[in-house]
Parts: sequence; structure tokens; C-alpha cells
Amino acid sequence: MKAVVCRAFGPLTDLKLEDIASPAAEPGKVLVDVRACGLNFYDGLAVEGKYQTKPPFPFSPGGEIAGIVAAVGEGVTNVSVGQRVLAFTGFGGYAEQVAADATRVVPIPDSMDYAVAAGFLIAYATSWHALKDRAAIRPGETLLVLGAAGGVGLAAVELGKALGARVIAAASTDEKLALCREHGADETINYSTGDLREQVKALTGGKGADVVYDPVGGKIGETAVKCLSLLGRYLVIGFASGDIPQLAFNQLLLKQIAVIGVLWGGWAKANPALDAANLAELLELHAKGQIRPHISETYPLDEYLTALNRVMQGQAKGKVVLLTGTAS
Repeated sequence: MKAVVCRAFGPLTDLKLEDIASPAAEPGKVLVDVRACGLNFYDGLAVEGKYQTKPPFPFSPGGEIAGIVAAVGEGVTNVSVGQRVLAFTGFGGYAEQVAADATRVVPIPDSMDYAVAAGFLIAYATSWHALKDRAAIRPGETLLVLGAAGGVGLAAVELGKALGARVIAAASTDEKLALCREHGADETINYSTGDLREQVKALTGGKGADVVYDPVGGKIGETAVKCLSLLGRYLVIGFASGDIPQLAFNQLLLKQIAVIGVLWGGWAKANPALDAANLAELLELHAKGQIRPHISETYPLDEYLTALNRVMQGQAKGKVVLLTGTAS
């Protein structure tokens, strides 16, 4: 099979598309013929050796895929050969086949095409867990989403609305903010042309946001902490800016702010039943049309470098997906 292979940590240009042996459907595993793979910021970090998890070499990037079950290992009962599925793989998705843990493989409805399914899991599961389980956001509260036009950001906009919040979407261009409004944002802020803190203050009557959802980090994250209200909650999702915020601890003290880490993959592994219930809720929201994953760009597998650079350089809106076959 063909797969994008990383044999040593380094620049993305070191990745190679190679012919390698197909994985086996070992006990507890499901072999999937990959039709589509969603791209995420951590894919590039992993290749460069900058991610907190460092897989053994050689490995393929790619943590979420959709496709058709080709074989099942001993003990697998939740899916069968020929079923259309999505799966969380952690790594290995930039390939024509992948072997996934059966516990992380879920059938998808006929109404969900492979590209949408491949871009669904990480963004929506992360955002749902963050807003519902970690922040316990309540109807009527104000949610400020940073990087709101990215994969997880746009999912947070939609899910914040589904949970009854007033959503302020913040992003770096007017084009990105227009997309956020299409997906339900009540208010928008361009933080490349104005003062984020002052704009949030104006939009909230001086109160501030109840919850900040931050996949960006860096200086924007540091400013966003100052945008929170009394008893506000700051959700740490990731650091797409490349920098970890240096938080103003006096702000945490004075406003009694809670800083809450969100690592969906680790939580899901430790709480499979709760994660399965969350995913069932998300699929129901999708079936009702309350969430609409935005797949902005698709690329064939051999254009993996172009696709990944779009994500790593912050140029993508919504999700970017690699296609290894028909995506319907």
C-alpha cells in the first residue's frame, strides 16, 4: 500500500510517499481501507518532533480517518467487514490502509460522506468535551472562541450555539469571520486589526466572556485571559501560534478564573463509555443539521505536503482532508 512515511523527526519536506506493507487485523484491531483522512495541526508537530507524544519510527501522520472495514481481528464485534466507519487512529492515517483499535472505530450513517466523516471526529469530540464536560457551559453564557475559523474553532462555534451560549468568534481575517457567521457566531472580532480586550468588553457591556476556548495560545491567549468575567473559565486546547501563553496569575486570582486543560484523546481512552455517549450525541446533532462540518479543501494523497502546509501555516478554514479514493 502507499503511505506517507516519517523516518526521523525533521521538516515536513522530509516526509516521503512510499510503498510499504499493509498492516494486519490483529486481535482487537480493525483493518480499514482508508477513503479520507482529516488533517490536524498536531500532525505537523509530530513530524517535527514537537508534539507531546512521539511515536516510534517509522510512522505515518494522521489521527482521524474514514473508510470501509476490510478485515476484523479476533474478538472484534462492534463492526463488520464492508461497513462504512470513521476511526481515531492517533497516527497512521496518511495511508491507503490503517489498523485501528476496535474501541475507536464507529459506523457512520449513509448520509455522511467520507470527507465529512474524516474531518468530524477530532474537532467535534474535542470541542464537545471541552464545552460540555470541562467548562460546563450554560445557556445564556458568553463564549469567546479564538482561531474560530479553524477546524476545532469552527466546531466550537457551532457547539456553543447548540448548548445555548452567545458566541463571539475571533479570527485573523474578515473572510474567516464571514465563515464563522455562516456557522452561527453571534458576534465576530478581527484580532489582527483591533484590540481584542476592548472589543470583548464592548460586546459584553464590560462584563467579559464567561468561557474562552483557545486553540491558538501565544500573545492572543494571554490577552484572552484578560477578557474573562468574574469566575470565568479558560479552556486550553492547543498552541497553533507556536507559543505557550504566559498567563497573568494576578488576573486568575482577582477574577477567580479557572484554567482548564483539554486533551480529548487521553480523556476518551480513560472514559470510553462517556466518550461513546458524547459521539452518539454529536452524530445526532449532525443528523438534525445542527452542526455542519466545513470541509474547505480536499487533496489527493500524493499532495500531502501542500495540504499539511495549509494547516500548519494557518491558511485553512474549517477542515482540510486527504482523499485516497472516492469520498462518497
